[in-house]
Amino acid sequence: MIIIITGTPGTGKTTYAKELASKKGYKYIDVSELIKKHKLGEKKNKELDYVEVDTDKLNKVLIEIINQANKNKISLVIDSHLSHYLPKEYVDKCIVMICGDRKELKKRLHKRKYSYKKIEENLEAEIMESCLHDALKFGHDVEVIDSSE
Repeated sequence: MIIIITGTPGTGKTTYAKELASKKGYKYIDVSELIKKHKLGEKKNKELDYVEVDTDKLNKVLIEIINQANKNKISLVIDSHLSHYLPKEYVDKCIVMICGDRKELKKRLHKRKYSYKKIEENLEAEIMESCLHDALKFGHDVEVIDSSE
């Protein structure tokens, strides 16, 4: 079983992914750690304080991990706002985390010390349901979980 957890930053992906992996006995994969380990960050966007990632290169690394896990009969929970870019044939379930309470999401992002511009960009992505639309566009079997409830 390969489960991906995606969503706008601050929606509860990591908390939910770790709880799910622990509860089910699945291996937890932190994609941000893979990006650092495999040097997949292309360049830093200083204005919005994030590293741009080539999703094709990231997918190659994730597919290798998934193939190895399948070979060894290990189930995975993959945590990243980029995970929905994986081809659907490698994923059994895609969980899109949302935070329907925008004030709560703004508080969470502020607590992370995100810049005003980065908070606005992430709130806009959440309002537009960017991760959900992309996951559906890629054909994933999607379940939506609202962390504000």
